[in-house]
Amino acid sequence: MPFIMPTRSESAVYFEQWIDLTKTLAFLETWNAANPERKATTFHVFLWAATYSIDQRPRLNRFVIGSRIWQRHGIHLSYAAKKRLEDGAPLVVLKRKFDPSHSFAQLVDFVYADVKEGRSDKKNHVDKELNIFLRIPAPILRIGVGLVRWLDAWNLLPRSFIDPDPLYCSMFVANLGSVKLDSAYHHLYEYGNCPFFAALGRTQTIVTPDGPKQMCSIKYSFDERVEDGLYCAKGLELLKQRMEDPAGGGTPA
Repeated sequence: MPFIMPTRSESAVYFEQWIDLTKTLAFLETWNAANPERKATTFHVFLWAATYSIDQRPRLNRFVIGSRIWQRHGIHLSYAAKKRLEDGAPLVVLKRKFDPSHSFAQLVDFVYADVKEGRSDKKNHVDKELNIFLRIPAPILRIGVGLVRWLDAWNLLPRSFIDPDPLYCSMFVANLGSVKLDSAYHHLYEYGNCPFFAALGRTQTIVTPDGPKQMCSIKYSFDERVEDGLYCAKGLELLKQRMEDPAGGGTPA
């Protein structure tokens, strides 16, 4: 398949999932009452559920580079946050390695620390790279990006370049619900090796056969060359179960 479909754009499969937040919101209400200084949201629960699911379904943690399929070591999730909730505010992109053995409390602490640092005036890896690259004339920069992709295809790109780059990750997560938006299908980047994009939508009231429920939509874009659709669907079903019942799934309340 990597030879028949050499790019992520033509290999993308799109999938939508509706999450029943009845138990999730009850769990978060209990958690936030006990932890008023570091309140959690459905975004934190999603990161916890995604980490668990990728750990349980390790073939989701693969990627395609140089027409070959590789197994990734470690679960790396990237996500973006606005420095300020206003038009024109810059976007900061963060990446972290998540350990499935860590507790929910540890995950919340990590994310709080990442976002706090990202929203500060401190320059992160992406900012530093952009400050350098955007000073280079466009034709030379285009050649440089091509060289990076060639080195990556031949497994010659240094880890010092890959490790901090947010587009080299297991999954990229966009929390659109945090700015009151619905979920949306996002493209996969040809740069880097991220095979999975997840966009979380806002919480909304949906009328179901069992009555009105608080729900949110998650839309996924997935590079199907990594693994077949059935394996992926089972992994996402595991994520859904974990997210819909975090306390029952082992998350401490």
